[in-house]
Amino acid sequence: MGRLPSAGAARTAVARHLVCRALDRLGLTTPADAAAGPLLTLHDPDAFHRRIGRDGLIGFGESYMAGEWDGDDLVGVLTVLAGHVDDLVPHALRRLRGAWAHRRPASDRNTVEGARRNVHRHYDLSNELFATFLDPTLTYSSAVFASLPAGAEDLSAAQHRKIDRLLDLAGTGPGTTLLEIGTGWGELAVRAARRGARVRTVTLSREQRDLALRRVAEAGLRDRVTVELCDYRRVDGTYDAVVSVEMIEAVGAAYWPAYFRALHRLLAPGGRAVLQAITMPHERMLHTARTHTWISKYVFPGGLVPSREAIARHSAAAGLSLVHDTGYGEHYAETLRLWRERFLGRSAEVSALGFDHVFRRMWELYLAYSEAGFRSRYLDVRQLVLTGRTTADGGTG
Repeated sequence: MGRLPSAGAARTAVARHLVCRALDRLGLTTPADAAAGPLLTLHDPDAFHRRIGRDGLIGFGESYMAGEWDGDDLVGVLTVLAGHVDDLVPHALRRLRGAWAHRRPASDRNTVEGARRNVHRHYDLSNELFATFLDPTLTYSSAVFASLPAGAEDLSAAQHRKIDRLLDLAGTGPGTTLLEIGTGWGELAVRAARRGARVRTVTLSREQRDLALRRVAEAGLRDRVTVELCDYRRVDGTYDAVVSVEMIEAVGAAYWPAYFRALHRLLAPGGRAVLQAITMPHERMLHTARTHTWISKYVFPGGLVPSREAIARHSAAAGLSLVHDTGYGEHYAETLRLWRERFLGRSAEVSALGFDHVFRRMWELYLAYSEAGFRSRYLDVRQLVLTGRTTADGGTG
């Protein structure tokens, strides 16, 4: 992690007081008995508190990357913290939180050029990296399992179950013209084409585009699927269905109006837009939108998880009606557990790809942090259907 940041004695002292108080109150450092919850172990308390004193929760994550703390059950520790995220700081001292909040850098804004750059920083890391922890379908979004808990052998079928639900909601069948915003590595496009649909799928990731093209060709579906490097704002035409799986989180709050206007513009009369979206509580979303977080710094630059209220408001403003909304956050927690276990079990392969120890701890924390969000119900994942509003003369507006 490089040189330890200078936080100043006062900030470090305040951070030490607040953090120690919170960890002790939650039983994360001094359990009352052997049956107590998970433990957080500080290997370098001074560095840990200095990082938090300097950068708040960004420093907390960076301290893990630097090996300055560990958890005997990392997801358990993070789940406890996520479940108490709103009361970690005493009410009387919450006005001080702004001293540790950083503004999001202007470079993260998702302009057409900025979105391409932000996507490159995550999705173009390496197709081989993602293959170390994803199942053979290379599906990088929540699965839907037949039952919980699940095993690694269930993941591919659960991803197909999720895709099939989305395609059913979109009414995908022979002759359907389907646009996919956010290709991933092509599994949904292939599965839709096998139903007889004609699919146009767009991405900003060159790595994903290139592998998706190969997978489409290997499936013998080049006559039914086109894969393009194209921003959603520049897609033309109209389609019977638009499907977008966990892509809205990368759009950025300032561009949600443009995203939903694009969905409305691209839908043919009677068409359906089907989204799978991670969501968080609205007040927490508003706070997160104002700050630079560990996730936005290291994992998803420019992104923001929306609330259900934000989706409903922005889609309605664009002329869309929300007609279906179901959630299954516990399935995402299970998906992330399986990804994390596979990633940790293949650390030698990750290292051989050129990713160092700091990166591997960063990625482990990202997967564990995300799993904890769903286990604590701080996060949810939902499948939603949007349609164009019906006008008085029976058409769609």
